[in-house]
Amino acid sequence: MALLPRSARDFGSAQYWERFFQQRGPRAFEWYGGYLELCAALHKYVRPRDKVLVVGCGNSELSEQMYDVGYQDIVNVDISEVVINQMRERNAHRRPKMSYLQMDMLQMDFQDGQFQVVLDKGTLDAILVDEEEATLERVDRMFAEISRVLQVGGRYLCISLAQAHVVKKAVGCFSREGWMVRIHQVSGGEDGAAKRQFVLPVFVYVMTKFKKIPGSVLQILEICTEEQDKPVRVESTEQLVEAVKERQLYALLRSQLNKNPSTSHVSLDLCGADTGKPRYTLHVVDSPSVKASRNNHFAIFIIPQGRETEWLFGTEAGRKQLAASASFRRLITVALHRDQHYEGMEGIQAELSGKVMELAPPSLPSQQQVPFLSVGGDIGVRTIQHRDTSAMSGEYLIEDVKGDNMCYFRRLIFLSNRNVVQSEARLLSSAAPRGQKKRKKDKKKQESGSTEAPSTSAGQAIDRSYLCCEHHKAMVAGLALLRNPELLPGAQLSVLVIGLGGGSLPLFIHDYFCQSHIETVEIDPSMLEVATRWFCFSQGDRMKVHISDGLDYVAELAAVAAPARYDAVMFDVDSKDPTLGMSCPPPAFVEMSFLQKVRAILAPEGVFVLNLVCRDSLLKDSVLATLKEVFPLLYARRIEGEVNEILFCQPHPEGKLAAPELVEMARTLERMLRRPGRAWDSSYVLSDMLKAVEIV
Repeated sequence: MALLPRSARDFGSAQYWERFFQQRGPRAFEWYGGYLELCAALHKYVRPRDKVLVVGCGNSELSEQMYDVGYQDIVNVDISEVVINQMRERNAHRRPKMSYLQMDMLQMDFQDGQFQVVLDKGTLDAILVDEEEATLERVDRMFAEISRVLQVGGRYLCISLAQAHVVKKAVGCFSREGWMVRIHQVSGGEDGAAKRQFVLPVFVYVMTKFKKIPGSVLQILEICTEEQDKPVRVESTEQLVEAVKERQLYALLRSQLNKNPSTSHVSLDLCGADTGKPRYTLHVVDSPSVKASRNNHFAIFIIPQGRETEWLFGTEAGRKQLAASASFRRLITVALHRDQHYEGMEGIQAELSGKVMELAPPSLPSQQQVPFLSVGGDIGVRTIQHRDTSAMSGEYLIEDVKGDNMCYFRRLIFLSNRNVVQSEARLLSSAAPRGQKKRKKDKKKQESGSTEAPSTSAGQAIDRSYLCCEHHKAMVAGLALLRNPELLPGAQLSVLVIGLGGGSLPLFIHDYFCQSHIETVEIDPSMLEVATRWFCFSQGDRMKVHISDGLDYVAELAAVAAPARYDAVMFDVDSKDPTLGMSCPPPAFVEMSFLQKVRAILAPEGVFVLNLVCRDSLLKDSVLATLKEVFPLLYARRIEGEVNEILFCQPHPEGKLAAPELVEMARTLERMLRRPGRAWDSSYVLSDMLKAVEIV
């Protein structure tokens, strides 16, 4: 303990280092690893014939090891006379061409341009312990001396833990002088990592001296996260600092996972080395309650493309259930990103094996093979059919994905919220026979890395009998509250839907309530084009779309002397503001004044159905209280595994029905909707949608 300084500032003191080396003696003191950990980076940037200056050499063996492999023109300097005498004595006979000089690197005696390489292992970190004026002045003198003694084209190699303030200072200073800056992460392998005293990774700043061009503002900044990777260009010092920080956080996470089971949600993105864009999203799920056996310590689960939003894969609770059912003590789920090409399961396994093993639990027996699991043994299918930008909704895309049982689904995704399916429809089985006829061929393609779906197009038929979204199923079931369910399918219902999306909700009502008249309000004209072109939506005598703000449309309806009265008003409209605790609907749609307008256009026995997605419990309570004031009769149906909650609101509390009555009315309505010769999704049971309804 006596070797430690009283404060970090002592690291810049000559007296401290004199005492340090007197007490430590001749035993080597290695900061940030030895030659074996650093040699890959050193060999890239130091040639055997280069004249090398090592600043702050201490009694490290790095210079000696470099000398022994052929780098024999090395000059070492240190401020401590004690350590210089020790190193001269140690190397006088074995390494006669290497010199050791007692010298202050802030004021060196060398000629200008005398060296091709300046090597610094931990010295900058020892000096730049804070950002006080005196410290920064010393660092500026150090950099000025390094620049002076380096030739044009020479390199300053600084080995560092890369604290943010150190990176900013070094990169900012040298890049302003027109130098090229590249930061390498040192990867010393498992043995080297085990020997290092630091959890954080070690980096090498490679600063190459270019002749400064007057007036030039060009900066060349790059990062290379592994020695074998190609460097990635970044635009600013801030981006470089952030990239280093990400690697440091990953090292801390890895260290944590290598010691203990994770008790909290752990996720990370792995980016492509060439693009810097996310390629894989990993979630680490520990199940300490699973009894340990030799073969159940660790597994990797590849989520098929397009299925990452399903409850089992897309929620923390779902992934915990998946890990428990798979009976592995640690399971890593891997989601594949859009706009990335994958060479099948074998290619993914080869690409990920090294990285996921860094996250293995400490209990994993050595040399044990880790299984890669998936659904059906393939990586799924995702085909992007269309991509465009809406002035209101931003970038969006239409994609077809393969689900269970060779079914294909079409989805609308807003890229501002890429993990949420905005609209979804099942493609008719007319595509399936083509896929089934080519089933063996398709399987062969998948195994060889293809992710192409059977050919589909904008005109591909949509299965209008199938409601993909559970909240849409609940909203339709809510029509049973209109009473007389046996008459509803043929009744002349008047329905107002706010929010079009892909159009599946109004289409279903149109088709199964054959005398209904539906008006749909959509604020974004691009969505009408999407629904028409890609989801087989069409207008007619009983189906009209109004391009308008739903707030304005309802207000105008309510303002007339004798407003139109709707049997059902349905809100399924998302908020464009991601910072709110409520993503559906926008807050203005549940304000008291607007809800009173909704009540004004609702028939006395009508039902107002609202899709509520609210993660803020206090905000949710406030919304429910406001709704209750306007609509005294309020039922709620929570969608299992989702944040969605469907609210059924009616104006008169005396119409309250008990749960058994609701279920029976839903059964009657479903019986009437299931007409001979008309398709019906057998998984859709209206009574199930109303079983769990609660009165608020």
